Amino acid sequence: MKKAMLYEKLADKKVRCKLCSHRCVIPEGGHGICGVRVNKGGELYSLVYKKVVAKHNDPIEKKPLYHFYPGSLSFSIATVGCNFRCLFCQNADISQMPREEGRIVGIDTSPEEIVEEALRAEAKSIAYTYTEPTIFFELAYETAKLAATKGLKNVFVSNGYMSKEALETIAPYLHAANIDLKSFQDKFYKEVCGARLQPVLDTISNMVEKGIWVEVTTLLIPTLNDSEEELREIARWIYRLNPDIPWHISRFYPTYRLLHIPPTSVGKIRRAREIGLEEGLHYVYTGNVPGDDGENTYCHQCGNLLIGRYGYTIGHYGVENGRCPQCGTTIPGVGL
Repeated sequence: MKKAMLYEKLADKKVRCKLCSHRCVIPEGGHGICGVRVNKGGELYSLVYKKVVAKHNDPIEKKPLYHFYPGSLSFSIATVGCNFRCLFCQNADISQMPREEGRIVGIDTSPEEIVEEALRAEAKSIAYTYTEPTIFFELAYETAKLAATKGLKNVFVSNGYMSKEALETIAPYLHAANIDLKSFQDKFYKEVCGARLQPVLDTISNMVEKGIWVEVTTLLIPTLNDSEEELREIARWIYRLNPDIPWHISRFYPTYRLLHIPPTSVGKIRRAREIGLEEGLHYVYTGNVPGDDGENTYCHQCGNLLIGRYGYTIGHYGVENGRCPQCGTTIPGVGL
């Protein structure tokens, strides 16, 4: 166990965790909603520090991040646990393990070892992903600090439910994030994810304000969050924040506890992209539809093809010094 960051002691040996927006009040011997933080004798501990359950050297496009060092590799790690209980989680076997099975598994791996592996793999960045990185904050924070000194970038792939205190702490070492904006309905967040909408919107806004490069992903689930009205609400909200923020709209496949819902139609995904563009967003992408034109990056000013993709592979790269070679428009992003 590792002494936790970001909590306060309360009466009767209770503690309040300040890591995410649940702000769990945990009695002695109890766990937070995430299942990986425990109160021992009035002190809060992380059960997953150094307990790496997954690591892969992924294309940055898999995160997905399309405007952050395109074509680079991102050394990706996770521990078990999550502070959401999404009924459609594709990684539920590890994200829900502590709560459903009461188990903590993982291979002891130190921040130093993670950074060294990333450097050997010739990765440009380290991604904290697969499960929710906020819940393994101590490991992510120490790794990110060290990684930054070695010239590596740090990326969170997150549900956006971290507390303001957690974001303030990690922000100096966090260079990019893809945040899931799962719906624009608080009802959806409560019933399908076990959370609330507003903290996610706050996190996205705060990250943008701090200069962290942000891209947003929405998994489109038939009958649950795929109405044109809701899609326009999401697009308009992103537009008001910054029309340069890329919006990824991904195709749902039946998984975990939503096996009864059919896959999203390709036509629906394409229409969602059209809606985003109609509402003024400069970069809207289709996800889980390999070979679709919506995977490509076009200059928002002149329409010139800048980056041609198939899945996670780049087949054409035409950005020159961060600009469109045809019209000279600056293309938003980092490392383009």
